[in-house]
Amino acid sequence: MAHSPGSGLFPAGLPVVRQMGRTASGRAWLDRLPGIVRGIEERWELRLGAPFHGGSCSWVAPAEQPGGGSAVLKVTWPHREADGEAPALRAWDGSGAVRLLRRSREEGALLIERCRPGIPLGESALPSAERLDLAAGLLRELWAAPPPPDGELERVDLVCAEWADILQERMLRLRPGYDPGLVALGADLLRTLPATAAREVVVHGDFNPGNVLAAERRPWLAIDPKPMVGDPAYDPWPLLTQLDVPFALPDPRRALRMRYAQVADVLGEDPGRLLAWSVARAVESALWSADHDDVPGGAEELAEAQLLAGLAGL
Repeated sequence: MAHSPGSGLFPAGLPVVRQMGRTASGRAWLDRLPGIVRGIEERWELRLGAPFHGGSCSWVAPAEQPGGGSAVLKVTWPHREADGEAPALRAWDGSGAVRLLRRSREEGALLIERCRPGIPLGESALPSAERLDLAAGLLRELWAAPPPPDGELERVDLVCAEWADILQERMLRLRPGYDPGLVALGADLLRTLPATAAREVVVHGDFNPGNVLAAERRPWLAIDPKPMVGDPAYDPWPLLTQLDVPFALPDPRRALRMRYAQVADVLGEDPGRLLAWSVARAVESALWSADHDDVPGGAEELAEAQLLAGLAGL
């Protein structure tokens, strides 16, 4: 059965439809999307449910397989960060992350293990300290996997050096009024931190509290990686700063110092390096926000980076 863009599988209010509709390449992909989904649905003999309401560059829906097993079909707009998801999921092989069941590289489609009940870690009623321990344990599992063959995943050092150049270009072009010394510190950290790593692992790349879901096979599993190979200390920043919004607490410095020490202990990493990476990534994110018409949001991220830099003694 054909699915038109306005049908139940492709509602106009879906975030990915709204987001991709803003650019010519996104609109071209949206035009192809119903045909891609229909072809995969028939070829893989799937029964698809209504898509999940989330994600800005992927169409994701529950799927029933021929034998009755449940899964998730994910079709992603072709872009650089998406290329590494399948190789990383294969490398992890279900240890800490959802399993990859099938892939169509040409169509940007993955069939992956479904997490049920699928509650995000960020919405769990467990105490914050317990959730941090659980998530750090998942990261340790992900980092234990042998990296895939050279060339399948990008490298943290090369990507971050590129980001450093881009954020400095944005600072000069946009002149958003941000602290130039803090931006320069962020750029320097992006260039120098990878070389000080004691080891290299497959990093998740987007380990935020929304990308860890309650599951059946395991209590919690990671989803939606943007993986690379490199310094493991790159990974914890979104978990540490987005779980329960520590910056909004009455004493954010004390709360952040405690949680960085806690997670560093579980991971066997230096809390100072976790803080330094958080400064680098927050600065990069701030300049990205400014370049995407959110200068106030970037200013907020820079204020967080300033606090973290103070904790790190930078």
